[in-house]
Amino acid sequence: MSQTLAINGGQPAVPESIAFHKWPPPLDESGEQLILEAVRQNNHSGGGPHVRQLEEEFGAWNGNRHVIATCYGGAALHMGIAGCDVGAGDEVITTALSWTTSATCIIHHMAVPVFVDVDWESMLLDPARIEAAITERTRAILVVHYWGVACDMDAITAIARKHGLRVIEDACQAHGSLFKDRKAGTMGDCGAFSFNQNKNLCGGEGGIFVTDDDEILAKAKAVMSFSDMRPADAGRDYHQYGLGFKYGHGNLPAAFALAGLRRLNMTNAWAIENWHQLDSLLADTPHLVRSFSTPDQPTNGYAYVLRADPKYAANRGVPLSDLTDGIAAALRAEGTPFSRAKWLLPAHGVFQAKNAFGKGAPWAHYARPDIDYSLGQWPVAQDCIDTCLWGINLHRPPNRSEQIEALATAIRKVFENLDQVPVANPEPRPQENRA
Repeated sequence: MSQTLAINGGQPAVPESIAFHKWPPPLDESGEQLILEAVRQNNHSGGGPHVRQLEEEFGAWNGNRHVIATCYGGAALHMGIAGCDVGAGDEVITTALSWTTSATCIIHHMAVPVFVDVDWESMLLDPARIEAAITERTRAILVVHYWGVACDMDAITAIARKHGLRVIEDACQAHGSLFKDRKAGTMGDCGAFSFNQNKNLCGGEGGIFVTDDDEILAKAKAVMSFSDMRPADAGRDYHQYGLGFKYGHGNLPAAFALAGLRRLNMTNAWAIENWHQLDSLLADTPHLVRSFSTPDQPTNGYAYVLRADPKYAANRGVPLSDLTDGIAAALRAEGTPFSRAKWLLPAHGVFQAKNAFGKGAPWAHYARPDIDYSLGQWPVAQDCIDTCLWGINLHRPPNRSEQIEALATAIRKVFENLDQVPVANPEPRPQENRA
């Protein structure tokens, strides 16, 4: 259907009468009561009653023996690195495509990230590329269940068992995500979830560490409460070597997260329903790579990610990233505020400079000298970065069918008229075709 895009002076696809509601949905009466209870009692530290309730109820909901609430998801990831006995100069394999904490948790413990490319279809860590990255220094594989979809855990855990490696699950976006009916956070040796504002389980901020392994639990706890400052007779069994951080959760935000947890099955189901409605409405949209979900790796409704088919950019003779900038601008003009998702981990300055703590640490002091982060080693992740668009407040609760239908109309309009999308840089660059 040929229509003039709003960015070129046409009528926006989304009428002013339709507003996209921001996540999360308002608290219900029982959630508000939890917040009041938390404020009115007098234990507001990490040992408060709502922290304990959150840990117990999350463990029962997700199926974990040991659960520790933390101040943010990255803290839980760092606890996973420490719990798996990863130390200075050890290597941890992880995906090239994720949010920064999937890698910074590794260098927090003076270990070294080794990045592996992703699979184009799922945008998740590609199991077929892992073994080539394993060395005698490799201690763990940190998988990232990104976009609310679980990784291929059968393939990854088989590789880990073969080489004697630990598996750490970054499930910060994966509350309720499944791989073959098994929940994220129950398939590796330990895992981490986030309660950040935009996560399916919103606690404003916070996170949670999970494991079934007693030894991993003990080592993980050693970094969360000033372990380096406690003598052996101080009354807490945290006295181990290593830096101690203040990673415990507060009682008031724990109550907010607990309110979200008690509604999580409902809000996840709502988000998933909206996700599939949008996906169905976008079927057969030209030049659009729709978001990933399969029966074995179903979405938890966290994100609906749009990508343009790289073939279109190549045929038009424009750089893929510049085309995506144009699509984002066109979608915003239609009334749907999508944004770029540009998180190629090895491109960050800390890895390009190999200098996290000054004087080249940890690389100059502990890493093997041939660790290399020169860009170009992760072409599939780069293509994903160059074309990813997302907007988590567009399809998730409290949005309903009215918003989903308007959203789909705007996306279809832009992609059906992609030739109209202005591209800032018309100079073509060589690029590989990944589709």
